[in-house]
Amino acid sequence: MGGRILGIQAGCQVQGRGAGDWSGAASGPPSAAMRLVSYGERGLELPAVLLTSGLVPITALGPEWPRTAVGLIASGRLQEAAARATGVATRVDPATVRLGAPVPQAGKIICIGLNYADHAAEQGKEHPLEPLLFCKTGNTLSGPHDPIPHPRAEVFLDYEVELVVCIGKQARDVKKADALDYVAGVMVGNDVSARRWQRGDGQWYRGKSCDGFFPCGPALVTLDELGPLSELHLTTTVNGVVRQDAKASLLIHDIPALIAHISADITLEPGDLISTGTPCGVGAFLKPPVALKAGDEVVCAIAGVGELRNRVVAR
Repeated sequence: MGGRILGIQAGCQVQGRGAGDWSGAASGPPSAAMRLVSYGERGLELPAVLLTSGLVPITALGPEWPRTAVGLIASGRLQEAAARATGVATRVDPATVRLGAPVPQAGKIICIGLNYADHAAEQGKEHPLEPLLFCKTGNTLSGPHDPIPHPRAEVFLDYEVELVVCIGKQARDVKKADALDYVAGVMVGNDVSARRWQRGDGQWYRGKSCDGFFPCGPALVTLDELGPLSELHLTTTVNGVVRQDAKASLLIHDIPALIAHISADITLEPGDLISTGTPCGVGAFLKPPVALKAGDEVVCAIAGVGELRNRVVAR
């Protein structure tokens, strides 16, 4: 990716793997590749299979198919949908419709703080012994090209590229060794944050859960399309300037460990999202710090998964 790296601190020079050294490769026999999107007006999105030739609405597969992304995920028929879609004539040009969050009905959005070794280093903090959990609310869910609303107050708006995991079936007391069997797929997320509220409120609810504070997508990508998850490459650019650039191998608590830890006390359901943390280079820890402002274009990408391209707009 072109562009220069702005304000990257010494902590961003961490090399190799974090404490959660892992491969995370999907296992099992080959199957039909699946990229699930949701399209349409906010609140009325319909699921579709993304092919190189366009979108195939799940409704075009037949009247017996689920009408929501969560319903399709819960049915366990993602691979079947991908296989059937190639034989359906109906196509929707994705350039003519709004793409929403791939799972707009997600019941939970569980986030992990301080989960990259380089992000901990840029703050001068020790690695958490256990995952630091917080949540975002459903109103934050936004599409890969939707605007990011800037709150009316001066809040020091910031970005965080993240690898987001979508749960495929009910998960309770899952063992780490079995955790990837419960994953429907992954997507790109941007954990947009109002740093002033995050730091000043005494807890993170308002600073993380304003309207539109979780662009994600562009598609839910099944694991059979990807190599080892630890090798996924995450980047953020702001107005074309590289701000974040790291591999998921720097995760302190890897994806299997997160699923095992969370499911020990919180039952995970199909469509629930786990946003696994961000690497170094967020605006708050640049020298000097740089906040997002209206007009900025933020591009969060994961190679092989996709990219989000969102512009900050004044409310």
